[in-house]
Amino acid sequence: MTAGPVLPRSPLPGDPPPAGHPRRDTGLSRRDVLRRGTGLLSGAAAGALLAGCGSGESDGVGADGRVTVELWHGQTDTGRAAIQQLVAEFNRTHPKIRVDPGGGVLSDAMLQKVTAALASGSYPDIAYIFGSDLASIARSPKVVDLTATMAHGPTPWNDFWTPAREAVTVNKRVRAAPALIDSLAVVCNKKLFARAGVPLPEPGWTWDEFTATAKKLTSHADGTFGTGWPGVGDEDTVWRIWPMIWDLGGEVISADGHGIGFEDTGVRALETIATLASDKSVYIDPKPGSEQMYQVFLSGRMGMVPTGPWQLPDVIQAKIDYHVVPLPSYSGKEVTISGPDTWTVFDNGSARVAAARTFVEWLIQPPQDVRWDIQAGSLPLSRSTQALPAWQDRSSRTEGLSVFTKALETARVRPAHPAYPQISEALGQAITAVLLGRSTPAKALRDCAHEANAALLIPR
Repeated sequence: MTAGPVLPRSPLPGDPPPAGHPRRDTGLSRRDVLRRGTGLLSGAAAGALLAGCGSGESDGVGADGRVTVELWHGQTDTGRAAIQQLVAEFNRTHPKIRVDPGGGVLSDAMLQKVTAALASGSYPDIAYIFGSDLASIARSPKVVDLTATMAHGPTPWNDFWTPAREAVTVNKRVRAAPALIDSLAVVCNKKLFARAGVPLPEPGWTWDEFTATAKKLTSHADGTFGTGWPGVGDEDTVWRIWPMIWDLGGEVISADGHGIGFEDTGVRALETIATLASDKSVYIDPKPGSEQMYQVFLSGRMGMVPTGPWQLPDVIQAKIDYHVVPLPSYSGKEVTISGPDTWTVFDNGSARVAAARTFVEWLIQPPQDVRWDIQAGSLPLSRSTQALPAWQDRSSRTEGLSVFTKALETARVRPAHPAYPQISEALGQAITAVLLGRSTPAKALRDCAHEANAALLIPR
């Protein structure tokens, strides 16, 4: 399979960071906004989703027989340029379909925009939906089931990374196509490690080693922190703890679905966070978006930061001599988290659904995916994309990028469950209370369980 036509030079790490990843016009990063978990719908909004059963204005077939598909891509700057170039190529090579990428809003406002559009009966054919929001959106009868599309597509379903497959699957049905995938690892400042006389971590290290290393890297005289953690209680605060809980044998939701699955393991994970707080080795970011935490690292005053591949352009631009290592664990086994996003298709009539399926299926194939990944700054959706020469070249020229890609082999995703936002909110409050010394891990987890278990009892 060839790599397809070549786009103008894609930004390399060290170029200004793509707005689709590290920063947005809102002041929050795209990935940070995603971490907030915008899936919590009010009762009215949820009702609007279920009530939005009207179709679009027409079936989209023009007098010339061409079908027009409306795409809300949610991107800005580099990401927008990448998707527009791909759309232009699709339109040239598929004369019976015209994809219009001009509508919609930024991805952080997409849930509210699509919810309102479904209620009004005038909605797009395709929208860029965060994976954490898909379970809520998929309650609408207008969300197209893509199970058959993905099962019989040119790229075998099992060739997509497991997190990408799980993120688009709700109640055992494929309710969207994967759009973007990432993973968490730890980026280290080599200069600070050398100054502290601490060896750089290697794969297989433990959380005890992480906390001990953070303490050694901390210098209050120099204003240097060992590591950082978001401290506002949002999804950016929460999603970093799930690999710790999974590694200890916990789950987000118990097997019977009636309560959380981390009442014991969550306490152990919070104890690790409490150690960082008591050692005063963690910078606690007091604002949404984690921008302050990242700025501390980029200014050379933080030794380690758990983050994703979207942060590498900023790290290189700041001229940080860095090292990337997988997340530590309790068991010695590598486990991390991925936060995939989706292309969700909506029913505006059979002709437009068929055209939308064709476009999405084309967009996620390796020749197009590799160009989207390189230009928009994400990881390959499938092993086939990873094997392409274009991605291999990109990876070889970007320090640490292969660590993030390899992490997809052990990455897990948050469950596609309508109650997840409430679970996240309760756990976020627990993490913040421990970070700020306002509660013990055991008490904070009890409070979390009380709220989260109540949310799981609500019929969905």
